[in-house]
Amino acid sequence: MVTIKKTMLAFALSAVCAMPVMAQKAPAKKVATKILSAPVKVTSVEGITEYKLANGLRVLLFPDQTKQTATVNITYLVGSKFENYGETGMAHLLEHMVFKGTPKHPNIPQELTSHGARPNGTTWLDRTNYFETFSATDENMNWALDLEADRMVNSYIAKAELDKEFSVVRNEMESGENSPSRVLNERVLSTMFLWHNYGKSTIGNRADVEKVPIDRLQAFYHKYYQPDNSVLTVSGKFDPVKVLATINQKFGAIPKPTRVLPPVYTVEPTQDGERLVTLRRVGDIQDVITGYHVPSGPHPDTQPLNVLIELLTDQPSGRLYKKLVETKKATDVGGYDYETADPGVAMFEVEVPKDKNLDEAKDILLSTVETFSAEKPTAQEVERIRNKQLKNIDLGLNSSENVGLNLSEYIAQGDWRLLFYQRDQLKNVTPGDVVRVADKYFKPSNRTMGIFVPTEKPDRTEVPATPDLAKMLKGYTGSQTIAQGEAFDASPANIQKRLVTTKVGGVTLNMLTKQTRGEAVVASMVFYFGNEASVQNKGTIASFTASMLNKGTKNKTRQQIQDELDKLKARVGFGGGANSLSVSITTDKTNFTPVFKLVNEILKEATFPADELEKLKQQSIAGIEQGRSEPQSIAINELQRYLNAYPKGDPRYVSTIDENIAMTKAVSESNVKSFYKDFYGASNAFISITGDFDAAQAKSLINEEYGSWKSPQTFARLIPKTKDVPAINKNIETPDKANAFFIGLQPLKLSMKDADYPAMLMADYIIGGGFLNSRLASRIRQKEGISYGVGSGVSAGYFDQNTGITQFYAIYAPENVSRLDVAFKEEIEKVVKDGFTDTEVAEAKKGYLQSRSVSLAQDNVLNGTLNAYSYYGENIAFWQKMDDAISKLTTAQINAAAKKYYDTSKISIVKAGDFAKKKAETK
Repeated sequence: MVTIKKTMLAFALSAVCAMPVMAQKAPAKKVATKILSAPVKVTSVEGITEYKLANGLRVLLFPDQTKQTATVNITYLVGSKFENYGETGMAHLLEHMVFKGTPKHPNIPQELTSHGARPNGTTWLDRTNYFETFSATDENMNWALDLEADRMVNSYIAKAELDKEFSVVRNEMESGENSPSRVLNERVLSTMFLWHNYGKSTIGNRADVEKVPIDRLQAFYHKYYQPDNSVLTVSGKFDPVKVLATINQKFGAIPKPTRVLPPVYTVEPTQDGERLVTLRRVGDIQDVITGYHVPSGPHPDTQPLNVLIELLTDQPSGRLYKKLVETKKATDVGGYDYETADPGVAMFEVEVPKDKNLDEAKDILLSTVETFSAEKPTAQEVERIRNKQLKNIDLGLNSSENVGLNLSEYIAQGDWRLLFYQRDQLKNVTPGDVVRVADKYFKPSNRTMGIFVPTEKPDRTEVPATPDLAKMLKGYTGSQTIAQGEAFDASPANIQKRLVTTKVGGVTLNMLTKQTRGEAVVASMVFYFGNEASVQNKGTIASFTASMLNKGTKNKTRQQIQDELDKLKARVGFGGGANSLSVSITTDKTNFTPVFKLVNEILKEATFPADELEKLKQQSIAGIEQGRSEPQSIAINELQRYLNAYPKGDPRYVSTIDENIAMTKAVSESNVKSFYKDFYGASNAFISITGDFDAAQAKSLINEEYGSWKSPQTFARLIPKTKDVPAINKNIETPDKANAFFIGLQPLKLSMKDADYPAMLMADYIIGGGFLNSRLASRIRQKEGISYGVGSGVSAGYFDQNTGITQFYAIYAPENVSRLDVAFKEEIEKVVKDGFTDTEVAEAKKGYLQSRSVSLAQDNVLNGTLNAYSYYGENIAFWQKMDDAISKLTTAQINAAAKKYYDTSKISIVKAGDFAKKKAETK
């Protein structure tokens, strides 16, 4: 899988399954025994303290006692920017290879799974990072630190493993080729940069990746994977004194290298005229992107640029949004600035339906961006964007896990303190700053999208160099103090002790008060209404009704609602289906009451403006259209339709793309207003609130707002149905798509209450779960290199046995379709015949239970669990009951469940890809 920074893809390793390497191992670096110097404290900013080890390793410690989790994140200052000719993609390739093991940790994916970790690795322009989030125990912390210290210098970078990994990386490369928007983004960047490596795709050149000599890859590893070129961040619940000592013991013993890293001194020449790139491929939506050279992330112009970009693209106030989306000339607009260590880029993107005029949209885009200062922004407009961006920063700072990971981006820019420094710069951005940077950077001669035009007096943009960070940040200590919260044990027993559950009218209210970082409060609300008869032919209408709630009330416009949420530092989301409405709220203690009152105003006084409905319909149709040629969308839709048991008109019916578009177009203002009037209410509602709030005040507020809000329609649960059909194995052609998608489904007669359910959870976890330390991943990805991503999942409902299903998926090259079929079937049949080993089961149980404890420590997950259990008629003890059942499972019980339920003759499979082209190429 890939991770995303802004909208540019930074290639991440999320599907690496390592096996012990038996040959061609790179020699382990010898670590000399010596007396270690104590770490030296460097500086502290807003709860984060930096230390430096004698060998050059920088260490950031960010303790947060409010969570039951901890995160270890190591950032290496090497990305695609540092690659020479013949080396493109090498940083990303190493990201895969360091999961192949070390002499001390020969099977890293297995260890990650057994510790219940949520891991990943990502590669970007200026850096590579690896992280693990795990349950906060001394054992897990010592393991994670030992793992990262060992693979820093002792990773197997072996020829045999490299040969197998080529096809995996090629799958990842080809999966990106399926997206015209992503390819167009790469083409624009490569045209913008004539010399600097920011113009190269992080995943690299295919020939470089496939032909790289193993000794050259090993040399790249030894050169950059060193303590003096890395920053280790530990965040979450831990003892700083104990962890710092452990870090010094494990990392401090690594010798400081004698080599000197050469600086990257390439400077991109000033652009002296418009440039144009055109891409012609299969696709369903037109796209236009324009890019401009801008300063590096640390430069003072970056924050005014960020405000400027959002003034242009914000929904619904942005100028581009108003001129393109509101006028129906486009369905979506976006903008972003790569905040990089060297001068980078700002980009704008417009999505245009096939039946709209691309040239007209392009002209509006250019004129709006490049004549921005002709209509100067008001102080109120700038304040609105500042409030929104500052809100997102403040909410992000409330999560030590997010901060621990996001620091990699600021480390890559040059200094982790930029996270706070840039926030403080943002607070001071004025309308004058915005106009100044607009005039300076957004002009034709600095634009990549156009042709060369001779001109007598060129108007060029000189992009300033990255400032002296040591000088700029000297003495900087931050400007905010965030509440640290309390240490909270997120075990079911302790949750039950703190939990208060009560009835308020038709609402079941769950409240868990605790001191949280930043005094954060998270609330989840679910309202149920309607029955099978009353919701017929209303599925699409119901979805649009929920999506339209925040588009205007009797007293507030869409923009005023958004402005108010930004001022209150709140995120609020609405989602709904035929017989339910969900609301999510994230805010803090100070703003909890006004946010709740605003949500109530939205729920009870929504006006459903006709113009907003039309915009929403156009955006929805554009999204649906994108699925016409996408292998994953096609395969999933085809299989779901084949297994669909509901008639057209039932909200659970699986529609075709054309049917979906027709239903979307048919939604009217009167439809959504009628559905709102006829169904919405709190007669059958569940609300869970977790965090730093006053429980008595919250209960009173819920009673005042929802105690007497009744649903006009009687609620009755929709009873699921199934269709008994023979299994299929079908190929669908998707021309000009480099990657293919495999989806398999087997219905199961199983519910969450069944005795076999825990055993099937564990059987599935071993077959296709964990961090790709699974049977399917070991065979299909690691051993044979067939697929980049492969896995499985099993699920079941609470009330009904006919809701169980097991699902399998794979992303792969079309030429591997036959090999994938064979390998998949053989692995499932091997499980049924031979079962699992005691070792597999013990490791899986340990890892799965730890991953469940990590999930329950997330407040939004806890709220969702409490609401669901209340709906079932259970309490949080049901979670512990499941944990206990899993912990007591024997190998024999899991093997019996696998033999009982898995049957390859009953698994329906659909594959979508350009099989015909690959077949022709092999002739």
